[in-house]
Amino acid sequence: MIRWRGGVGDNARVLRSPVKVLEDADVRDVLELCERDPVANVFVSSRVSAVGCDPRRLGGELWGYWRRGRLVSLCWAGANLVPVEAEDAAVEAFAARARRQGRRCSSMVGPAGAVLALWDRLEPWWGRAREVRPDQPLMAITSAPLVAADPGVRRTTRADLDVLYPACVAMFTEEVGYSPELGDGGANYRRRVGELVELGRSFARFEELDGRRQVVFKAELGAVAPGVAQVQGVWVHPQLRGRGLGAAGMAAVVEQTRCELTRSGRPGTVSLYVNAFNQPAVAAYERVGFARLGTFATVLF
Repeated sequence: MIRWRGGVGDNARVLRSPVKVLEDADVRDVLELCERDPVANVFVSSRVSAVGCDPRRLGGELWGYWRRGRLVSLCWAGANLVPVEAEDAAVEAFAARARRQGRRCSSMVGPAGAVLALWDRLEPWWGRAREVRPDQPLMAITSAPLVAADPGVRRTTRADLDVLYPACVAMFTEEVGYSPELGDGGANYRRRVGELVELGRSFARFEELDGRRQVVFKAELGAVAPGVAQVQGVWVHPQLRGRGLGAAGMAAVVEQTRCELTRSGRPGTVSLYVNAFNQPAVAAYERVGFARLGTFATVLF
C-alpha cells in the first residue's frame, strides 16, 4: 500500500496499489492460482511449494495482483521475470512496478501473450533486448513414452560433477549465447548444477569419447511441483547428434520422472518448452510423445 500524508490540517490521501509483495501468509492463494494451469505455472509453484513466499528464502519477490480482495495474477521477480495468469490489468500493474525499480533480471519467460505484452510496456524504459524468442512451444507428456528409453541414462551423483559440469556449460553457452562462467568464473553456475544433482534432478549418459569419459546426453528437472515437472537443459554431444540419443534419453527421463511424480497419487506430467526454430528438437520430443499445449516466449538481456 502506498500512502501520501498531508501536512497538519490536510486530509490524508491513501492510494491502495493492486500489487503487493507476497509473504508466507499468501502461500495457499498462490498455489491455488497456479493450479489453474499447473504445467505453465510449474516454475512458480515449484519454488513456493519448497520454501514459501518469503522473499528472503525465495531469492526474489513474488508480486501479487488483487482484484476485489482476491489474488488473480502473479509475477515472479528475481533473476528472471515470470508472469503467472497475468490478465491485461495485471500486466499494466506489473510493468509499472518493474519500470519503477529498474531492470534487475537477465530474462523474461512465460506464456507468450503475457511476456510479450510486458515487454511492449518495458522496452521504452529498459532498452532493446539482446534477443526475443516469441514462439516457444510448451509441450507435455502424461503417459509412457512412445520410444524405448535409453537404459544408460541415470540420475547423476556428486562423483559425476567434474565430468557433468563442462557439458552444462556447453549447453548453456549454446542455448543462451554467452558462457555462464563470465564474471565469477562459473562459481554460481557450478553451485546450481550441484544443487540439481543433490536434489536428484540431473540425468545423464556417460561414455568414453576421444579417449576420456564424457557426457553424451543430459537433462535436468528445472522445476518440480506436485504431479508436474519441467525439463530443462537438454543436450546431446555435438559429435553424436542425429543418432536418436535425444529421443531415447528423453524417454528415460520421462519414465523415471513420471515414476516419482505418480507416487503422490496424481497423474505425472512431464513438460518442457523449446524454440520453434529448433525443428530437430521439436521432432524428437514429438517422437517421445510430447504434445504442444501452448506457447511460451523468452526475452534475453
